[in-house]
Amino acid sequence: MIPVILSGGSGSRLWPLSRKMYPKQFLALTGEQSLFQQTLKRLSFDGMQKPLVVCNVEHRFIVNEQLTKIGITTQSMVLEPFGRNTAPAVAMAALQLLAEGRDELMLVLPADHVIDDELGLRKALELARIAADEGEMVLFGIPANSPETGFGYIKAARLEEGDDLVPGAYRVQQFVEKPDHERASEFVRSGGYYWNSGMFLFRASRFLDELRSHEPDIYDTCVLALERSKAVDGVVNIDPGTFECCPDNSIDYAVMEKTSRACVVPLAAGWNDVGSWSSLWDVHEKDSDGNVLKGDVVTHSSHNSFVHGTSKLVTLIGMDDVVVVETKDAVMIAHKNAVQDVKKLVNVLDSQGRQETQSHCAVYRPWGSYDSVDNGNRHQVKHITVRPGAQLSLQMHHHRAEHWIVVSGTAQVTCDDKVFLLTENQSTYIPIASVHRLSNPGKIPLEIIEVQSGSYLGEDDIERLEDVYGRTQLQSASVG
Repeated sequence: MIPVILSGGSGSRLWPLSRKMYPKQFLALTGEQSLFQQTLKRLSFDGMQKPLVVCNVEHRFIVNEQLTKIGITTQSMVLEPFGRNTAPAVAMAALQLLAEGRDELMLVLPADHVIDDELGLRKALELARIAADEGEMVLFGIPANSPETGFGYIKAARLEEGDDLVPGAYRVQQFVEKPDHERASEFVRSGGYYWNSGMFLFRASRFLDELRSHEPDIYDTCVLALERSKAVDGVVNIDPGTFECCPDNSIDYAVMEKTSRACVVPLAAGWNDVGSWSSLWDVHEKDSDGNVLKGDVVTHSSHNSFVHGTSKLVTLIGMDDVVVVETKDAVMIAHKNAVQDVKKLVNVLDSQGRQETQSHCAVYRPWGSYDSVDNGNRHQVKHITVRPGAQLSLQMHHHRAEHWIVVSGTAQVTCDDKVFLLTENQSTYIPIASVHRLSNPGKIPLEIIEVQSGSYLGEDDIERLEDVYGRTQLQSASVG
């Protein structure tokens, strides 16, 4: 069984903590490790192979860093130039496996779910394995024990006498879109309904046969995209020109709602998709007033609220059932009953060209990170952290000069034909158009303050001449 981890989502419902360049699966929302790391750790047991990760090309280095921190390696990584939903993502993974002569069971999992009962998960996997070995398309269903309106539902059919389906698995009778509260309540009362978890198990060839039958355009485009993609050391870079033509569709709509082989295996294992701020409130311990408080937060006469402070003191007085999330560059306040509309708000911000939906003040790069400290018309100040042994690209700027001041660690500086070291409290000046590079030859993180000055300070004023991380001018033209 091969875990296929889908890590291409943007997690916009958890804005402003989740941003497109650093979405929720990479955030430590429910513990010390990120949701992505937790997903991989719970699959580290006998009978489970190394994972295959499908992610956006922009997130490749975040994925590598988080894998390194938990000591897990992948058997391959499929990099999407942009998202085309789950059906094409899984198709690319399945086609890659078959191209290697491996028609194996694919356990398809989103990278951003919470599962508390790992033993319950393993029991469900064993039952699902039997069904998938017999050609079934298994969907893991969460018993619907409350009238949730944010999930799709599955109605499971009772087995008729003589049905050869694996005992404990149920034939899918109907898929139901997200219902209103009244209809969801009826589902819970009547029984036999499950929440659609978005988790699947099937053989690679079975999925591709069903996809080719029901959505031939997706299948044909993905076959052509793989033929034109570049694969180096287990990393598949999907050809963007071909993939752009692929229809955008989910596994549910493309295959599961159309196949006659869809079945449900119940999964009662403390599952939560952490798909909204209210669901994140659900999975945390509350104080005596029912509040979940993160960061420097003080409340008075407030109840059943979620308050997350990141960079400053946040106070709440006389407020019940609200969500307050503060980051360095944005504050979001919503009633808990309205948190499903956060995505609509993000769409509005996107239409306005707001950068707050794209990245945090802290921006992560393969060599480390940088944090914007101050901005002006002709100056910009950044706090840059470079990991031990890492280095920024060899580059130049046409419109700005830079001053570097070392706060801690040791910096190796390249400036035109000079290479020299700087230590704590030392500084240097990088003139406009000088070819330069910053490296950390030490054993501890290097921290510097960078002061930029010039007529144009846009992040696209960078010309990369060399880059050990293989980035091109078309990929994330920005610091480093």
